[in-house]
Amino acid sequence: MIKPHGAETLTPLYVADDAQRAELTKEAETLPSVLVSSGAAASAVMLGSGYFTPLTGYMNIAEATSVAAEMKLPNGLFWPVPVMNLVPDEQLTDAVKSADRVALRDPNVKGHPPIAVMEVSAIETFRWKQKNFIIEKTFGTDDMEHPGVPAFENVGYNLLSGPIQVLNYSYFRTDFPETFRTAVEIREDIAARGWHKIVAFQTRNPMHRAHEELCKIAQREVNADGILIHMLLGKLQPGDIPAAVRDASIRAMVKHYFPENTVSITGYGFDMLYAGPREALLHAVFRQNCGCTHFIVGRDHAGAGDYYGPFDAQAIFDEIPADALEIEIFRGDFTVWCRKCEEIVMMRDCPHGGDDYFSISGTKQREILAAGDPLPPEIARPEVAEILMAYYQREVS
Repeated sequence: MIKPHGAETLTPLYVADDAQRAELTKEAETLPSVLVSSGAAASAVMLGSGYFTPLTGYMNIAEATSVAAEMKLPNGLFWPVPVMNLVPDEQLTDAVKSADRVALRDPNVKGHPPIAVMEVSAIETFRWKQKNFIIEKTFGTDDMEHPGVPAFENVGYNLLSGPIQVLNYSYFRTDFPETFRTAVEIREDIAARGWHKIVAFQTRNPMHRAHEELCKIAQREVNADGILIHMLLGKLQPGDIPAAVRDASIRAMVKHYFPENTVSITGYGFDMLYAGPREALLHAVFRQNCGCTHFIVGRDHAGAGDYYGPFDAQAIFDEIPADALEIEIFRGDFTVWCRKCEEIVMMRDCPHGGDDYFSISGTKQREILAAGDPLPPEIARPEVAEILMAYYQREVS
């Protein structure tokens, strides 16, 4: 394993002591409160889980602007995406404005219980130009048709910054008890397995055969002891396959097609940004904090539509300082079924081309399923296809 980003040890902000957490939860009910956005609640989960090590809370305007402009905090720490708690005017009550501490309430859990207690370092209001600059730098666009831009644009202009203490992991621990894991837990599991070199794979989709083979190629080429399949469990755009279905299909694939004790299937509680290159860098930070030594960045990583080129998310790693991250990147090429090789290949490694190739993608997989057609064996393993087809049949009916 490698050390966490910017720290010798993880700095999870979850209050682990039961008595202290119970006392803080009780206090939270007496504090002025803010109903935060889904994105801010997910960031609280990531802060609590240690994935955002070494951050201590939400950024202020100067910090968020520095991250957007230069991919580093004013103190010099590399960080690719602002972590902000933006709130609309109606949440900025007189009680909140005058408070030193506020309770942050979870929009994704019934009754909106407190997810964290925040020490209010500053309450600032963005000017439109300031906020738009951050959006454009983060997403490469301010187009409201981009699936990630509205989540930043529509949550208000008031920024609450300061350190937080996290009380729970929102709905992720209860809804995904077998899959949701903190960075702390993943490091403990890796150590228990005796793995030293670990390659991580990020997914928001069910894994088709190209994903499967990409993991195997990466493990083989870097000589890794194991693979961390790390799926996003938070909010997605309409049309993406729900986390529970993805989880089941990935588990079926690993059970039947990977050797025992070579894969750890886990998930993390964050909403998808669809920020392409910037999000790829953030994903690398997460996996370094998990202890992984290598991270797979494939074609159109964390992308959406045609907003990014197919390998922009790889190229951005060449633009950051060499010492910004300790984790190493494994760069995936277009992965296809080659009719002549009769197997999944990365195009850069195959002597064939053109009509020899059958293209595989998550988009194509979803299109076939939505049309009610069976998935061909070149795209999905039969055990995986069965789960996905059952889901789409339920949705259509």
